[in-house]
Amino acid sequence: MLSALLLAAGVYVALLAFVYFSQASLLYLPNLPSRAIVASPQDIGLDYETVWLTSEDGVRLHGWYIPAAQERGTVLFFHGNAGNISHRLDSMRIFNRLGLAAFIIDYRGYGQSNGKPSEAGTQRDAVAAWRYLTEARGIAAQRIVLFGRSLGAALAAWLAARERPAALIMESAFTSVPDLAAELYWWLPARQLARLQHATRDYLEDVRSPVLVVHSPEDEIIPYRHGRALFDAAHEPKAFLDLQGDHNGGFLVSGESYVRGLDDFISRHLSSPAQRIE
Repeated sequence: MLSALLLAAGVYVALLAFVYFSQASLLYLPNLPSRAIVASPQDIGLDYETVWLTSEDGVRLHGWYIPAAQERGTVLFFHGNAGNISHRLDSMRIFNRLGLAAFIIDYRGYGQSNGKPSEAGTQRDAVAAWRYLTEARGIAAQRIVLFGRSLGAALAAWLAARERPAALIMESAFTSVPDLAAELYWWLPARQLARLQHATRDYLEDVRSPVLVVHSPEDEIIPYRHGRALFDAAHEPKAFLDLQGDHNGGFLVSGESYVRGLDDFISRHLSSPAQRIE
């Protein structure tokens, strides 16, 4: 009996060590489904520019800038923890329809970007993307909407706490990595093991731009209560948009109600001539 208990304890300790040291590989999934660029905006009829930029620590990043006819502003889009920019063309089509130019990058270690993903590294990547828009392209902060989905929402909120964009949109977001880990791995001391934070709710304390939180009650990966908690934490002016469907496809399942919800929010808060979708 003592041997069995010692064996079980040893296995548990080994599991704790594995989770502690490998959690970056559990959160950042650039190889799911792959790092290959499988399509481009041209495949959906959109013009685009390939952009290469360098983060402050010297990592080379790949992205796309997609202009829009009669632009009402620009959206800086931060995607989720898996795949790459070529898997986000549905969102690029929606932004284009909304009259928004779009800039999307792959974080370090994703797609064609160099490096290895980390919390501090992805934050540096977000800064590099912001500087590209505001410095290289000369776009005023008041005409930039920060948009983050899932993991990207944490980066968008972190950046919005540093800068002053026209607005912040967080879709299917978690309150923090430790909060989510404690729910997913309830049988482990997940909070104590967490080396990654991505503390979205905490970042909102310093965000003074208008905030839109978008979430689905049917989200099977990040529970709806995370979205409601983020909405409660945000300062006014703020709004909440309900989705239908699952974590990855809810914005597509929701269809026109999603597009109209984005358009209503953007029309109220973007500093540019009014231009509503038809």
